[in-house]
Amino acid sequence: MKALQANRWVPWIWIGLLGGLAFGYGLGSTGLLDETEPLFAEAARQMTVTGDWITPYFNGVTRFDKPPLIYWLMAIAYQTIGVNSWAARLPSALAATALVGFIFYIAQQWVKPVRSPSVESPTRQAETASPGSLDRPSSSPIDLALPYLITAPLALNLQMIFFGRTGYSDMLLNLCFSGSILAFWRGYGQAEPRRRNRWYILLWILMALGILTKGPVAIVLPGGIMALFVLITGQWRKVWQEMPWKWGLSLLVAIALPWYILAYLANGQSFIDAFFGFHNVARFTQVVNKHSGPWYYHFLMVLGGFAPWSLALPAAIAQVIQQKPWRSADRQQHLGLLALIWFSSVLGFFTIAQTKYITYSLPSIPAAAILVGLWWSQQRQSASGKPQEKNLGQIITLAVTGLLAIALAVAAWLCPNWLQGDPAMPNLGKQVAAFGLPYLGSAIWATAAISILLAFLFQKYRRLWTINLAAMALFIALFVLPLLGLVDQERQLPLRQLAVEIRQVQTSGEPLIMAVNFFEKPSLVFYTQQPIVFITRSVKLRPELEQLRQAGTVKSALVVTTPKTLEEAQISTDRYQSLATAGVYQLVRFPLD
Repeated sequence: MKALQANRWVPWIWIGLLGGLAFGYGLGSTGLLDETEPLFAEAARQMTVTGDWITPYFNGVTRFDKPPLIYWLMAIAYQTIGVNSWAARLPSALAATALVGFIFYIAQQWVKPVRSPSVESPTRQAETASPGSLDRPSSSPIDLALPYLITAPLALNLQMIFFGRTGYSDMLLNLCFSGSILAFWRGYGQAEPRRRNRWYILLWILMALGILTKGPVAIVLPGGIMALFVLITGQWRKVWQEMPWKWGLSLLVAIALPWYILAYLANGQSFIDAFFGFHNVARFTQVVNKHSGPWYYHFLMVLGGFAPWSLALPAAIAQVIQQKPWRSADRQQHLGLLALIWFSSVLGFFTIAQTKYITYSLPSIPAAAILVGLWWSQQRQSASGKPQEKNLGQIITLAVTGLLAIALAVAAWLCPNWLQGDPAMPNLGKQVAAFGLPYLGSAIWATAAISILLAFLFQKYRRLWTINLAAMALFIALFVLPLLGLVDQERQLPLRQLAVEIRQVQTSGEPLIMAVNFFEKPSLVFYTQQPIVFITRSVKLRPELEQLRQAGTVKSALVVTTPKTLEEAQISTDRYQSLATAGVYQLVRFPLD
């Protein structure tokens, strides 16, 4: 009995370890990362200040880039634990951990030897299935390790780690998007109508929350994936009849629609034009905010962001196609097919979209994790109890992953030379070298490469999962997280230091300007908690100051700038008073009277 109770805690410990390492550890130890994260964090803070929870604002301007659910969750976190980067990122970290836990649960239920509905005759179903149970295909071996084989790749990859540790809306969307498909899968496998309807209702609720997180894509794309799936499996008539449309659509409208109505009533046509016209239609039909890229952009994002697990995807996809699960009437045989349609649809949809952005491929990562987890499970079971058989997919995956490990070892060793190009953190490469990160990173991946070579020589191909797990866990703990800390010290800490100085020296009504030759730093708005005039071209600084002087409403202006910007603006040192310096930035005061 004690052993059974202990085993019940193993999944919770596993999920806690994955979530803690990937998304929780040191979550608030760094400041907000310019340029996107502070836009979300400040818009949420404005809601707590103004009390307007309908219209998001940033720097005095409406921000209809995203619906409000992420702002609401951040604002609640602010009111609960204070206004800081940890609170701003907490919704993303919790969403990422919840997604890992949900997929663990789905995989855990899948491996149970029970039955679900199929197209068998009623007599045959009555003989073989118990009411409300799931159908477990007798032809597929049961691998109790499957939940672990899926969730380790899901959590320990750079794309999930980045968005699970930053205050974007994308991880919350990933939870709603992926959760709706997973809820569909659980309902799809239930024979008892009441249990099936509960999961289908959850599907509609999660799609509604997704619409409040990112907009129409949260129903259009998951809905398209599920529709394509039931068409290919030939189950569309049954699923259409099973789906509780009345309750589902009612919940969807009740949850998602009110904010859209209130936002339109408060802002009129400007809301329609900005949210639907620009941030949805325009992003798909044209390049927005200079986020362009080649047609294969998102394939590269998955290849790099899901590495090293992504190198198993070709073999995993080939396995699903080779098994031809769409020919089976057994619904539980269709999990790999659903994951493949899910993965392909996300990449295909955003490959067509003209705007390319790293966030768009994130919803494909859970599907990719399911695919590679199923593949590894099959490899484990195919050789269970007998000498390991040679498998071309295993051999190629092992060899390519070994080459990647060697490349990563070299890249980690040389990374100080590649981290000198950002004008906002010119000393980052030196700091990385001084901290010893190149040695740690190269040692981790060199050890992984040697381990892969030994696995290849001794034909222990299935050891690759364990090698990847150990390498990624060590790489995250000893290289990635310390690197993020150094980036913060070089890139973001100076702005926080100047924000403190600004609050001490700023006079009543004195305007604040930020003039730099690179992109805006909206984190300064969050940390100073006031509007800022941003100037990203040095030639515009003098006209802005002259305009303020002619207006005659203020006696001076504070400017956060750089020596190079002042030099290029041809402003002599006798025109301003230097107040503070932090990193590459300088805080100066310009008299205007």
